[in-house]
Amino acid sequence: MKILQFLQYAYLVFAILFSYDAINKWNNDRNGAYISLLFVALAVFMFFFRKKFFKRFKDRGKL
Repeated sequence: MKILQFLQYAYLVFAILFSYDAINKWNNDRNGAYISLLFVALAVFMFFFRKKFFKRFKDRGKL
């Protein structure tokens, strides 16, 4: 269970790394920057999805 909590924050780390990559690519390669921004959006979405899923999994035993 502890690994699931760690992995949800790993998505935020990836979002930060891809944001940095998108900022660096913005002036030279716009298409590459857009792809990096797409990965940022995907990583943020996965963070919130995993957080909601973990909470639902944790609350399942309380019924």
